[in-house]
Amino acid sequence: MQDTPRPPSVITAVAANRRGTIALRATEQGIPIDIRIHHSELRYGGARLATEIMALSARAAMEAGVRHRLELEADGVPADIVNALGLATREQLADAQAAEEHTDTAPTTWMRSI
Repeated sequence: MQDTPRPPSVITAVAANRRGTIALRATEQGIPIDIRIHHSELRYGGARLATEIMALSARAAMEAGVRHRLELEADGVPADIVNALGLATREQLADAQAAEEHTDTAPTTWMRSI
């Protein structure tokens, strides 16, 4: 019996906003493949929603890249080849998460014009 090569699996990761009202799954290239949006997010407008989706896609892409890096390292791929792929490291992911926690994304005011 001949072994047939298996197709490469798509590595994905999930990211969600702090309130959990926007969540998505994206590939390591940042392509969202599943997006969940609570209806309450629609009141903020399309531009803000698009900005949040792009930020979450980037965060999920970085995490998926780290997963891919770990998978390649576990398979014995040499470090110089893994590094040449430009995949994020665990440290870079941790730094990005820490920077995100320090960034205040809340509106500057809850008042609205009348």
